[in-house]
Amino acid sequence: MTDPNAPSEVVTDTDILVVGAGLVGGVAAEALADAGFRVVAVDGLAPETVMAAGFDGRASAVAQASQRLLDAVGIWRHAEPHAAPILDIRVADGRSPLFLHYDHEDVGEGPLGFMLENRHNLQAIHAALAAGRADLRAPMRVVRQTRTAGGVDAELADGSRVWARLAIAADGRGSKTRADAGLRTTGWRYGQMGIVCTVEHEKPHDFVAHEHFLPAGPFAILPLLGTPEKPGCRSSIVWTERADKAPALVALDEETFLIELARRFGDFLGDLKVIGPRFCHPLGLQFSEAAVSERLVLIGDADHGMHPIAGQGLNMGLRDVAALVDVLTEARTLGQDIGSAAVLERYRRWRRFDNTLMLAATDGLNRLFSNDIAPLRIARDIGLAAVDKLPPLKKVLMRSAMGLVGDLPRLMRR
Repeated sequence: MTDPNAPSEVVTDTDILVVGAGLVGGVAAEALADAGFRVVAVDGLAPETVMAAGFDGRASAVAQASQRLLDAVGIWRHAEPHAAPILDIRVADGRSPLFLHYDHEDVGEGPLGFMLENRHNLQAIHAALAAGRADLRAPMRVVRQTRTAGGVDAELADGSRVWARLAIAADGRGSKTRADAGLRTTGWRYGQMGIVCTVEHEKPHDFVAHEHFLPAGPFAILPLLGTPEKPGCRSSIVWTERADKAPALVALDEETFLIELARRFGDFLGDLKVIGPRFCHPLGLQFSEAAVSERLVLIGDADHGMHPIAGQGLNMGLRDVAALVDVLTEARTLGQDIGSAAVLERYRRWRRFDNTLMLAATDGLNRLFSNDIAPLRIARDIGLAAVDKLPPLKKVLMRSAMGLVGDLPRLMRR
């Protein structure tokens, strides 16, 4: 039913307006539409742009709980052919002989997670959105948004208008929606940049993820599927380097860059070859002063951006999505206004502690391991080895990394 106070020129009446249809916003649009809400999703980039191989280059870890969400809303069936299971994780401090080893068989609930290139993840999201349950408009921008007690009035760049009961900001760390709402952020840069590329190696990785803590920051080797000719012989690299050094490394010629990469990678998978372009991203922590405002919810990086050290950034955003679906579905069942302050406060209370804890954990881990201070290095090595010898603690940590700990939203339960 159209709101009687809505402007006469409104052309689309909907329940929810999602601003940003990327890895988190796109899933939010599909999950909410799957739950029976009318959804309009707006994104500033064309789908073919964000799905191109040269646009991003990153791959993301999809925890088991996140995979359940994607499966429940019909996205995973499109993503699964491109997803590499993470069967083991090996964590070491530099070249120390002491290490921490996570084996998925110790948990007994399937892979620890999956590695999925962002472009393949977006392809899966857009394949699901193409079914038409959500109204996706891209490329398109929201040029003006007015939020009142009665609803959300948004004007789009093509002159059309959308009237919604609730707006969701999923437009990333630089969220214009958040800024327009007057919500401030707190954060800091780490003096680090993440160099990202894909490598092909001579030997298969056996779906083991490696994290080496080097003085400049973590160096992660993350398993990808590879090719039919060389299955299991490709990995995604997330190489943390000092911000004053990273751009020069990325700009090196192919042969010299490979030499620098191999120094950090090691030779345990044989000869290396860089596949495709290299990318460089500044690293930092950021969080919004509030996850909700009048008829507005922030999710994903629009609310909280963290260091990639634990591979949990995407998963925390997807946990936002699953929790929001639960809260809004319950409100609808009870006949409540889904955009009311009371409903949004339930979401805020649910997610704030979890997100704050993960922000603190990733910040602390990066500060602890991104140095070469001898006493700290010795303590880290002993700590990793000690945890490796404590199976109950390892199991708790593994289940946490899988997203199976805490108050799970319905879409993330088995």
